[in-house]
Amino acid sequence: MSAPPKSKSLHSVEDRVRTKRVAEPAAADDGTRVLVMRLWPRGVKKTAADHWLKGLGTPLDLIRQWKAGTISWEVLETAYRRHLRTAEARADLATLTALARRGRVTLLCTCPDEARCHRGILKRQILAALRRS
Repeated sequence: MSAPPKSKSLHSVEDRVRTKRVAEPAAADDGTRVLVMRLWPRGVKKTAADHWLKGLGTPLDLIRQWKAGTISWEVLETAYRRHLRTAEARADLATLTALARRGRVTLLCTCPDEARCHRGILKRQILAALRRS
């Protein structure tokens, strides 16, 4: 007889980090809502997030180049991963990882598609850190 499948509880590492657009309404299961953008988005109330870790936002020159079509997503991703090694980003990464160790965090940004947003990269980075610890 096989063991029953494990449910995705809050104790599951995979369930510790979620992503959402900041404009989406808060939900009871969001946990700690963390805005991970360099600039606060226009029209969004300060109560939309519990924390603002702007050091984890995409550097403005990179996001401008990507939106203008002068660099590819792959180039942006590589440059963003390099940015995550800066002192500013490492400090905010430590804060975010500590929050995720205590409970669920929801990463917030304005991008419509997580697959083409730095918050997807960041989610994978935090999950990897949680698995190592």
